[in-house]
Amino acid sequence: MSGNRFDADQDAPKAQDSVTHISPKPKNNHHQVAETPLSHSEPAPSSPQNNVEYGSLERIPTAQAALPNAVEIQRTATEAGPVYSVFTRQQKVFIVFMASWAGFFSPVSGQIYFPALNALAEDLHVSDTLINLTLTSYMIFQGLAPTFVGDLADAAGRRPAYAVCFTIYILANLGLALQNSYAALFVLRCFQSTGSSATIAMCSAVVADVATPAERGRYMGFTLAGSLLGPAIGPVIGGVLAQFLGWRSIFWFLLIMGSAFMCVFAIFFPETARSQVGNGSIPPKGWNMSLVNYLAIRKARKLHPDDQRSATDLRSQSGLGKKKTFRFPNPLRSLNIMFDKENALLLWYNAFLFAAFYDVTAAMPSQLKANYGYNELQIGLCFIPFGFGSLCAALSNGQLLDRNFARWCKKLGVKIRKGRNQDLSDFPIEKVRLQIAIPASYVTAVLVCIFGWILDVNGPLPALLVVLFFTSLTMSMAFNVTSTLLVDFYPKAPATATAANNLARCGLGAGTTAAVLPMINAMGRGWTFTFLTFFLISTSPMLWAVYFWGMKWRTQRNEREKKALQLKEEKLHRSSSGETGSLTDGNNEEKPPIGGDAPELADTAEKDSEMAREFQLSQKGNASVRGKDKTQNTDAHPEDDGHEVTLSRTFSYQSGY
Repeated sequence: MSGNRFDADQDAPKAQDSVTHISPKPKNNHHQVAETPLSHSEPAPSSPQNNVEYGSLERIPTAQAALPNAVEIQRTATEAGPVYSVFTRQQKVFIVFMASWAGFFSPVSGQIYFPALNALAEDLHVSDTLINLTLTSYMIFQGLAPTFVGDLADAAGRRPAYAVCFTIYILANLGLALQNSYAALFVLRCFQSTGSSATIAMCSAVVADVATPAERGRYMGFTLAGSLLGPAIGPVIGGVLAQFLGWRSIFWFLLIMGSAFMCVFAIFFPETARSQVGNGSIPPKGWNMSLVNYLAIRKARKLHPDDQRSATDLRSQSGLGKKKTFRFPNPLRSLNIMFDKENALLLWYNAFLFAAFYDVTAAMPSQLKANYGYNELQIGLCFIPFGFGSLCAALSNGQLLDRNFARWCKKLGVKIRKGRNQDLSDFPIEKVRLQIAIPASYVTAVLVCIFGWILDVNGPLPALLVVLFFTSLTMSMAFNVTSTLLVDFYPKAPATATAANNLARCGLGAGTTAAVLPMINAMGRGWTFTFLTFFLISTSPMLWAVYFWGMKWRTQRNEREKKALQLKEEKLHRSSSGETGSLTDGNNEEKPPIGGDAPELADTAEKDSEMAREFQLSQKGNASVRGKDKTQNTDAHPEDDGHEVTLSRTFSYQSGY
């Protein structure tokens, strides 16, 4: 973007072609395009109350602004930088709801299967041991698949990744509902796991796309609620369906539910990946467009067929440069994340917590049948407290995280920039998050022990259900916090980071699920879960290490990443200057990235730095353009500082919303 774009004398008419006004509350979930043109002679309406907490925008374009591929938008920016996300609060709620719904499929598909195991073994004429292998294979692919899809989501965007996953998932459920052999069941369960498991990784990624660290806690809580509700209500649904409609109805139910999600997703869900659309203002293309986006573009082209500018031209005018070429997903990127000290400690202790959770759920069916003589439906109903515990954690834990974040900001004298990205480089985010996770982890460990001894003494069922509720509550709180902290560590590659978390969690869970019943037979119920409690407490210093030294390790990792990015920019600069030299060693081979860096950050880091450079240019060159609006907004609330400055950029109408 050239510097004279912010010259008031040259661009004043152009700046008035389309004006985006800031309003306290959006009228609806979509920005409405006015039908009446705004002439150059008419001043743009303005108000001192033109402030917005979440950076919502109201577009009032003219006839020229309604052109299909070019809409002049007056973007809000501040001395703190551009808005982190242009999505309004209502739109964020919808996006988070869709991500949570998608994350519900993987755990519910695994747990809904439990009540039908005996019926499947009878119909397919195989042993219980062979049927149980389908559980193990499901969990193995549940850990492996996100390492591919997570990197795909960071490279190509969230919408293409979701589309691939749910296409596989729907077809797998169709095959499972129609199959009549054990081999088909085994293979299709692997495909079912592949299609559904990556959605959990993308839950955290979508939140990182649209939510700042100050508001990330509550959104993470709601997105992870879906993945935690699945294990709780899956057996209930499966028990009802298997008992009254047969085991095939389970897969028909999952097929219908997956298809319903795909319909809503294809029509309304916007692209949120910052590597593709930045803060939501960069126009998406191809698979990254929703049906709403496509229809809007088609209508605009019919109304104004004379505008022939291409999307490439618009990207060039916007200063976005050439679009990055697609790269094949690399699962090793998730493994690279696991080698950083703070990540390894956080990931593996999180996996230990979930392994204990899996042991409790895996032991319940057989132990409830042995102790209380319950059938499949009654056993499934006993999982309901898990669902309520997860739901309560989703409602309360996010508020705790955000309030603790605000408390630390006040303590350190750090101003919370609403709607803006918060610089966490010198902020002790590890302590802020883990102050909630560490107590919850200890309480979970104690409750696991109590659960085992209630089973051992054949205690009253109400006491067992109460313990299950609080176990789910505290475990969900700890898991939400560690997942949020992991996204704080890797805000530019959240899907890849969450895939690493899923790999550790499911890999360990697959082993412990297979081992818990032999342990109960050898040690007894009480001592088996006492051993798990002792293991959780003895490994808890892993969290304390991150609490005390995590910030130091994170700073060292960020320095390595900066050096790697500087080397890449230097190499690109030399190539663009026509120099023959390159960053090579003596054998003319390209040097590998600096150890410990995160290669998946390169593309998004370049886009973020480009947006920052554009903002710096606007601060220097658009004083005359913004003068009037700035004068009118001088009385704005201090928390809304910077909303008075406007940054003019050209975007395609493809951006939707």
